[in-house]
Amino acid sequence: MLLDILKGALAGAAGTTALDAVTYLDMAGRGRPASGTPSETVERLAEKAGVGIPGEGEQRKNRVSGVGALLGIATGVAMGAAYGALRGAGLRPPVLVGAGLVAAVTMAGTNAPMVGLGISDPRTWSSTDWLSDVVPHAVYGLVTAGACALFDGERPGRRAACGAQRAGCGARRAVRRRG
Repeated sequence: MLLDILKGALAGAAGTTALDAVTYLDMAGRGRPASGTPSETVERLAEKAGVGIPGEGEQRKNRVSGVGALLGIATGVAMGAAYGALRGAGLRPPVLVGAGLVAAVTMAGTNAPMVGLGISDPRTWSSTDWLSDVVPHAVYGLVTAGACALFDGERPGRRAACGAQRAGCGARRAVRRRG
């Protein structure tokens, strides 16, 4: 199980890199600024926890921005680790199904704290705002689920019965005979 969690964490790191790349491509293409929500989340969480953020002016602003980015990386790696644990427990959906699951849970998990802290309200987002959030998370899910499958020796695009490859129980052969 520990190996499955580690593989998931590595897959999550790859997915996080892909999410960041898509986000930066969007910023470069549209000329839009970086989102201020990660920094604002750090500010609000620090305030609620009663923790001061050292520095003043630009130095403090840069520190908050860095912590926001690190929280994003930690979230991506943790979500990948959780998906790896699920795979280790026998949940092995096809890559596209796993990608959708990972993307949806990660998107909800990253947006929920911002909603709870009053930083963002998805009900007020424009279609462009939604695309700017959904597309990078979809890429994150696809890379994370695909990397997990590859780490386990699966060929993405090939459907295997849930857990059949690991169990060695012949379920894949039985599916072929019936079909």
